[in-house]
Amino acid sequence: MISNQILQTNIEGLKGITRVDLCICDTEGKILASTFAGAEEYEHAILAFVESPADSQVLQGHQFFKVFDEHQLEYVLLAKGGSDDVYMVGKMAAFQIQNLLVAYKERFDKDNFVKNLLLDNLLLVDIYNRAKKLHIETNVKRVVFIIETQMEKDGNALETVRSLFSSKSKDFITAVDEKNIILVREVKPGETYGDLEKTANMLLDMLNTEAMSKVNVAFGTIVNEIKDVSRSYKEAKMALDVGKIFYSTKNVVAYSKLGIGRLIYQLPLPLCRMFIKEIFDGKSPDDFDEETLTTINKFFENSLNVSETSRQLYIHRNTLVYRLDKLQKSTGLDLRVFEDAITFKIALMVVKYMKYMENLDY
Repeated sequence: MISNQILQTNIEGLKGITRVDLCICDTEGKILASTFAGAEEYEHAILAFVESPADSQVLQGHQFFKVFDEHQLEYVLLAKGGSDDVYMVGKMAAFQIQNLLVAYKERFDKDNFVKNLLLDNLLLVDIYNRAKKLHIETNVKRVVFIIETQMEKDGNALETVRSLFSSKSKDFITAVDEKNIILVREVKPGETYGDLEKTANMLLDMLNTEAMSKVNVAFGTIVNEIKDVSRSYKEAKMALDVGKIFYSTKNVVAYSKLGIGRLIYQLPLPLCRMFIKEIFDGKSPDDFDEETLTTINKFFENSLNVSETSRQLYIHRNTLVYRLDKLQKSTGLDLRVFEDAITFKIALMVVKYMKYMENLDY
């Protein structure tokens, strides 16, 4: 359960303090970590010690110790030397490794619980029973952040997120696939969605600068009970997808700010095709030239204000009016009329959604 690298780091640290060489082996005599060369020659002694009833023993000038995980023998520890001081160091090292086993097991259990919670793999009664056993509070406000990395298994990004939040035992960091890091964060009293957006931007900045990772961050809504954490996760996932379709320039997307894009994302494609066919009479906004599309987008950006749009496009007001009249003749929609403008805006968003979904199929 504990990586060999962690074991190696620990015994090297202990050697640096005590000047006693240490070695950790599995129950089959295989060396997992060691601070001295030639530990392999003690394999037979290790196997004999494993079979013996003793918890510690001096063999061939080395102190041997058994390290248990809930009465199950997990490791054998060797301390080089036969003196009482070496025995004491060995006992301390065995105690530390045993505590590491407990800590890692608890973390592993919590990680599994959080993953199954996010993926809706637990019955309601199991959620509360397991949360109680793992000492996880059930009635606190939480929100789920998804950090999508461009690289698969981005270790730097994961470690950066852990360094920011893992010290807070009430927050959980996990992953359910290769590219997404999940942060289940406890929401403090008085914390608003504006504060959550600041947290998302802080994550974005830290990962861009420290981990050198380009990421997108999305987050769901605040939930009051642990059973609803999966809902916040699904919302964050939707925010991530909807953001890619309709807000591609944004790296941080909140589910609460998705607006009409959230509704369009849930429409079936056949219905979308029927809607576009009715609005554009079999044509597509892709058929419009670049000048027309630029005019449309700028007109919407300026809340249908003709004067401001013409100023920003560096064209005469009458030229803009001419373009809008021309668009009205070809589509039957006058963008200066609020209802027609809404229809046209939705149609453009539907086309974006259709393109995105069709590209996913390839």
